[in-house]
Amino acid sequence: MLYYLFEYLDTNFQIPGARLMGYITFRAAVAIILSLLISTIFGKRIIKYLQKQQVGETIRDLGLEGQVEKAGTPTMGGIIIILATLIPVLLLAKLDNIYIILLIVTTLWMGTIGFIDDYIKKFKKDKEGLKGRFKVLGQVGLGIIVGATLYFHPDVTLREKLPVAQQQEILAENPKVESAKLFQDEERSTKTTIPFVKSNEFDYADIIAWVNPDWAKYAWIIFIPIVIFIITAVSNGANLTDGIDGLAAGTSAIIVLTLGIFAWVSSNIIFSDYLNIMYIPRVEEITIYIAAFVGALIGFLWYNTYPAQVFMGDTGSLTIGGIIAVIAVAVRKEWLIPVLCGIFLAENLSVVMQVSWFKYTKKKYGEGRRIFKMSPLHHHYQKSGYHESKIVTRFWIVGILLAIISIVTLKIR
Repeated sequence: MLYYLFEYLDTNFQIPGARLMGYITFRAAVAIILSLLISTIFGKRIIKYLQKQQVGETIRDLGLEGQVEKAGTPTMGGIIIILATLIPVLLLAKLDNIYIILLIVTTLWMGTIGFIDDYIKKFKKDKEGLKGRFKVLGQVGLGIIVGATLYFHPDVTLREKLPVAQQQEILAENPKVESAKLFQDEERSTKTTIPFVKSNEFDYADIIAWVNPDWAKYAWIIFIPIVIFIITAVSNGANLTDGIDGLAAGTSAIIVLTLGIFAWVSSNIIFSDYLNIMYIPRVEEITIYIAAFVGALIGFLWYNTYPAQVFMGDTGSLTIGGIIAVIAVAVRKEWLIPVLCGIFLAENLSVVMQVSWFKYTKKKYGEGRRIFKMSPLHHHYQKSGYHESKIVTRFWIVGILLAIISIVTLKIR
């Protein structure tokens, strides 16, 4: 809203400083500061309100060190993250941008699913919360909305480089030509990026077009299910990672900040040209959303680091995962998720491996056996005697290394 106000003031009254709102970097800086202030200042009030409403975490005795002391700690703190993200976005972003609309819908959609789950657990005294099939149904529903929008909406486009011969011809006439002149016009495309591959572009339409070129127009049959799978997998991965103080919020901040770098360079035609990557028009607005989201996560960490004063609950963890998944798909970096979100992947796999092996050995030997002392993976290290602060810090270090590897893929193929 402030963006449109300042644009009006600049256009009609030429007020000094009003033009600043037109710069992505300025709005992103304001967004991260504002979200930090909201999450730290108003976060404390929200925590007190949750305590007053007796929205405390119920802890099952799993034999983990320091577990009993966590009983009664307020949960549903994901509300802090959601509010601290949405308020700066509504004030500073272009609200008619399709990517911003999708991310707002994602935040509210996944936040609602998580809130219902937490509400059932705390107020209906049902430890199971929202039934798993309803969670999955909600994730699938969001995946259909996001996938269909990214496939069919006219504002979701790419600008690809002209053929090399044509570029050379243009550069021969004018060596100082603008980078924009070396790109084709905007067009809708199902192309994405494959990391570590020299020719790193892949078109989902090719999966069926090789059978019959006319079938390329039905690529949505492939694209939408992939988006559904990504949203479901990443949101569940974030949910499983939220098991010890500060782990999910800190890891997610690293992931989202990295995606912010991808969004910024992909929306800048000069950097796209230099790095030889996809130029995605209008995706730069995601940078505003990411700045607000990172600020909200860091502000939430103020209260969520050991010993936590508040837990995010499913309200926060499902929302975080959904947002990360949608951003990754929007900036055409979804195939980097196994690397960038390696912590989420490891947590997911540890549960799948543990459960599968336990069932298999119980059927074969009559007694279930375990691969890990406990799953998800962070609990295995707790059972091994590591303090949760050390586990979180080391997971963050691994997350930073994975983020660096992900950024390096821009040039190393």
